[in-house]
Amino acid sequence: MRSWRAHIWLPSALLLLVACGPTRTVTEVSPGAPILPPVERGTYKVGKPYQIDGVWYYPREDFGYAETGIASWYGEAFHAKRTANGERYDMTALTAAHRTLPLPSLVRVTNLENGRSLVVRVNDRGPFARGRIIDMSSRSATLLGFQGQGTAKVRVEVMARESRLLADLARDGRSEPEQLVALGNRFGVAYGGEPVLASVPVPATSAIFVQAGAFTIADNAHRLQARLASLGPSAVASADVNGTRFYRVRIGPLATVDAADAMLDRVVSAGYQQAKVMVE
Repeated sequence: MRSWRAHIWLPSALLLLVACGPTRTVTEVSPGAPILPPVERGTYKVGKPYQIDGVWYYPREDFGYAETGIASWYGEAFHAKRTANGERYDMTALTAAHRTLPLPSLVRVTNLENGRSLVVRVNDRGPFARGRIIDMSSRSATLLGFQGQGTAKVRVEVMARESRLLADLARDGRSEPEQLVALGNRFGVAYGGEPVLASVPVPATSAIFVQAGAFTIADNAHRLQARLASLGPSAVASADVNGTRFYRVRIGPLATVDAADAMLDRVVSAGYQQAKVMVE
């Protein structure tokens, strides 16, 4: 695993696009990035559990993955460097890094603040800044409309059929361009040409919380809520996940990403290393 913010490489002739719902063409972004070296063949990688800054991460195949949270982006400092599965990061490609999903995977990222939605290919590990769930390439962040502000509330969803096929192709040693061609042939989607950005319905408002913990026993959640009462307004919210009811201890809502980051630091300092920022 290389630098935690490095991501993915895609040749300009095979830029990944998304086609769902009402669409509109987006102008090409040309940041004048350095020329990439020749195509590098990556490998299929899930990986073993690993620890960063006291937090354990558990990579696994999860083709039902869906999560809301805060996205960030990375830029020129990592351009042309190797990704976790051996490819090259291209800041002008439609790519991203994720902490636990298989490499490569396809995910749909939707900006909950403006309804823009884009499909990106994940082949690296990151981000490891607390409070972020995905790190987008500079170009992807620009197309989603948050490059200037640095972060955005997003929903990230695995594209299950496409990601399963990518896994098979990568295991067979197919290069990234070959993978994209095979995806297009299988699903009848043109993974090339001018990128198209989808516009999808999103909630009129969304709130940011810091989740300190999640329990299957309600009493445990309420005990944690009581211990965190001095940090800010907290509540226990229930949610069913794959048939199991969880009781989540959350602080918020918080007005801004900066406020959420500050609260997250306080919760982690209080001893809850697995705390995270979530959007609902």
